[in-house]
Amino acid sequence: MKAYQIHDFSAAPQVRSLPDPVPAAGELKIRIHACGLNFADLLMMQGRYQDTPAPPFTLGLECAGEVVGCGEGTSTPLGTRVVIYAGQGGLADYGCFPEESCIPLAQGTSYLEAAGLLIAHGTSHLALDRKAGLRSGETLAVIGAAGGVGLTAVEIGARLGAKVIAVARGAEKCAVARAAGAAITLDSESADLKARLKELGGVDVVYDAVGGALGEAAFRALKPGGRFLLIGFAGGTPPELPLNHALVKNISILGLYWGGMRQIDPEMFRSSVEAVMQDHAKGLLTPHISHVFDLAQIEEAFEMLRSRRSTGKLVIRMAPSTSA
Repeated sequence: MKAYQIHDFSAAPQVRSLPDPVPAAGELKIRIHACGLNFADLLMMQGRYQDTPAPPFTLGLECAGEVVGCGEGTSTPLGTRVVIYAGQGGLADYGCFPEESCIPLAQGTSYLEAAGLLIAHGTSHLALDRKAGLRSGETLAVIGAAGGVGLTAVEIGARLGAKVIAVARGAEKCAVARAAGAAITLDSESADLKARLKELGGVDVVYDAVGGALGEAAFRALKPGGRFLLIGFAGGTPPELPLNHALVKNISILGLYWGGMRQIDPEMFRSSVEAVMQDHAKGLLTPHISHVFDLAQIEEAFEMLRSRRSTGKLVIRMAPSTSA
């Protein structure tokens, strides 16, 4: 089989030929049909991600496919279509994953859609619905609103009844965020973000996937009792938050490492993923897939992710048929 592997952090990853894996006890063997790309994959290439495995390992945090083999002690039938978060192994023809990490797909959800939904929508659902407790009528500011997770925060925030202010770079990305449900868009390249957010009445919740100066500016526009969600630092650096403001204004700073919630609260984690998949099956959530690539185009796909030229998710098609 083919797999996109890291063998040494000093060298670029490569597509390699490997023996087909055999599932151990408690594992399912999956014929992988699609794999979503994430900013974390870029960090893993450099050994900088918080959960980077020791080389050699196969990249790809989230994937979807079909059960084609079962290890001892498992009960999932062969042929079951599943979506998987395992932290690695998705950019391959086959993979063996713990059965508890494999969540059955609803009928009508394609492999491509599932691979584009899992981390992005899962992150925003867990952050906004469970962590921040976003309520109808509140104001949500989304920093990096046209990115893979940012668009899902716009969509889920609007579905929860919040007034969503989307902050994105350039008119084209602002238009994408508006189409996803943003009530107001602000161009991060031209707006004095703190001043503009305050002019709009301030915000109750900030969803920051970028960090740096933008995150700090949004933090300073929070209302008393506001919540600041630390989602990621796609801009390169964490925001320098004035903690005296957090104290005086009773602001809650909430970090969310989505993958880590599997260990902290596995029941909440799984129920959130299931809720996302059910909402998609009901037509309430839409995967924002910007581009679909084949494995032969993996370098082009990662370069698009690295340069932040995409709006939404990038998905790699691992198998010819991804519509079922």
